[in-house]
Amino acid sequence: VLQKGLKENFADAQVSVVDCPDLTQEPFNFPAKGICGKPRIADVGGVPYLIPTVQKEKVYDLNKVAKDIELPGAFILGAGAASSKVLGINAELIPIVQTKSEKKPAVNGSYVAQINPADKGCLLEKYSSKYTDCEFGLLANLYASEGQPGKVIEVKANGRTGELNFVTCLRQTLEKHYGEKPVGMGGTFIIQKGKAKIHIMPPEFSACPLNTDEDVNNWLKFFEMKAPLICQPVIVSRDPGFDLRVEHTHCFSHHGEGGHYHQDTSPDSVQYLGYFQPAELLFRIDRPQETHLVGRD
Repeated sequence: VLQKGLKENFADAQVSVVDCPDLTQEPFNFPAKGICGKPRIADVGGVPYLIPTVQKEKVYDLNKVAKDIELPGAFILGAGAASSKVLGINAELIPIVQTKSEKKPAVNGSYVAQINPADKGCLLEKYSSKYTDCEFGLLANLYASEGQPGKVIEVKANGRTGELNFVTCLRQTLEKHYGEKPVGMGGTFIIQKGKAKIHIMPPEFSACPLNTDEDVNNWLKFFEMKAPLICQPVIVSRDPGFDLRVEHTHCFSHHGEGGHYHQDTSPDSVQYLGYFQPAELLFRIDRPQETHLVGRD
C-alpha cells in the first residue's frame, strides 16, 4: 500500500519489512534500541491551547502520559511544545524519552529547538543539558512502545515529483486505501540528503489572538535546514472524531538545526529513509473542549 502511494509522489520508493536497526547507534542515539512492543499513539492537549491565545497552565509529564496510556516505562518519540513553565519561553520540543519504570529512572534524550536570542537563528539543545524533568506544554503527538527490537516497516523514497511532503504522502496513502478505518503509525525517519522547510515558534507567545492560518504563519519563524535531519513522525490516516492532529513531525540534527518539519525544499536531490510501526491503540488525553482547525499543518 505504502510503496504504491509513494511512487505517485516520488521518483523512487521502496517499502519492505526489516529488523529495526539499533536506534542507540548513530545517527539516532536514542535511549532505546527499537520501536517495537505494544505500539500506541497519544494525542495530548492540542493546538487550541496555543491559539488563538495561549493557555500556559496546560503542562503535562511524559512519565504520567506513559501511565495514562497503560505502558509505564514506555519509550516515547514524537512532536510537541516545550513547557514554558520550565524553560521560561516558548519552544519546540523533540521528545525522545525512555520513561521511568519501577526499576529505572527516566532517560531523557529529547531536544529543544528555540529562536537564538543572539542571532535569531535556530538554537538546538539537548534537553538534559539544562533540565531534569520530562515535562511538556500545550500539545504533543506521541508514539510509544516498549522500545524493543523487532520487525518494522522500512521506507525509502528519493526524488520528490509530487506536491505532498513525505509524511502527508504516507498518511493520505493510508487514508485512500483504508478509508473509514483509521490507521496510525509512528517511528523515525532521516532526511539523508537535501534541505527542508522547518519552523520554530517564537520565544514569546503572541499577544494578539491568532485567528487564521495566515496569522499563525506570520507569527512562526521559518528556516531552510540541511540534511541529515532525524525526524519523529506521528501519523493517523484520518480522525475518527477525537479532534486529532492527524500528522505532526519534529526533527533534530547533530549540526545544530531542528524544529517542526513541513516539506523538503530540494525535491530533486532529497532522500528519505524511515522506520515505522503501525500502532495498536490510540489515546486522546485532555482534548480541548473548544476547538478549531487553525494551525494544524
